[in-house]
Amino acid sequence: MTEHITIATHSGSFHADDVFGVGILMGVFPAYTLVRTRKPELIAAADFAVDVGGLWDAATGRFDHHQRGFTGARPARLVGGVEVPGVGYASAGLVWAAHGQAYVAALASGSGYALGEEAIQETVQSIDHSLVQYLDIVDTGQGDVAPGIFGLSALVAQLNTNWMEEGGLSSEAKAALQQARFCEAVVIVRKFLDRAIVKKISQIRSQDIVRQAPRLLGGQVLHLQEGGMPWTRVVVDEMPEVLFVIYPDSDGDQYQVKTVPLEAGSFATRKDLPEAWAGLRDQELAAVSGVADSVFCHSNLFIGGARSLAGAIRMAELALQAN
Repeated sequence: MTEHITIATHSGSFHADDVFGVGILMGVFPAYTLVRTRKPELIAAADFAVDVGGLWDAATGRFDHHQRGFTGARPARLVGGVEVPGVGYASAGLVWAAHGQAYVAALASGSGYALGEEAIQETVQSIDHSLVQYLDIVDTGQGDVAPGIFGLSALVAQLNTNWMEEGGLSSEAKAALQQARFCEAVVIVRKFLDRAIVKKISQIRSQDIVRQAPRLLGGQVLHLQEGGMPWTRVVVDEMPEVLFVIYPDSDGDQYQVKTVPLEAGSFATRKDLPEAWAGLRDQELAAVSGVADSVFCHSNLFIGGARSLAGAIRMAELALQAN
């Protein structure tokens, strides 16, 4: 039987910090009662207290960062040979550091994805680096990572009630509305979090498949049997000789020829498709390229396609021969 636990966080307006922390605990402990309060006796009685209570002690389920003298932060890291202090924790980071592994393991298991301990830890660190630390940065005033309301923290804040909605409500009705909005925010944040985790899992699980994929045309072209598979990091880091990657598109009616970036996230490539193909489609592209079933070439020369695998391979071959 699953243990039933109580999660306490503060009442009133919420932020991505407390929404995220509570959401992680909900995922790890699905049998829960949520209490939004500032009453010390209710906070003390709860199994977990997030962003409230004035105490950080993961062993006893306390995840607050507002107390005087709080200095919790991620480990320092080296950047260009210089030690840079780690990002300071808010409650989101405190909960993720303590329960992120359990959350990832539960999501992976429930989704049918087998993950070893090393892969789980890699996923936890990746999510902290790409998401959680930014929630902490905003909540603690260490920086504004996105302008306006362009950012998860700012978007979550929009879900709070305002004076017009609260007008004429009793204190009980107002608290109920705020609780409903808080729970709505938790669902939204967890949806984005879960998709980010599954995407990272897919990257990890694809690595060996990409490494073992056949090489064509003297090893300069990688042929992936499945479309949509993350390959960039492995090819960029481990396959310096690969200049193009061929894979079926999502609809299954053509094969795409994709250039390899110089580094992950870069628009500069190891080799572009031929300039004469830029922006051409169908018969126009076939006439210029000589590949009868060629379909398109992007105007920026980073991707093209043909109806058949043979056509895509021929496009890659011609691209390799071009100056």
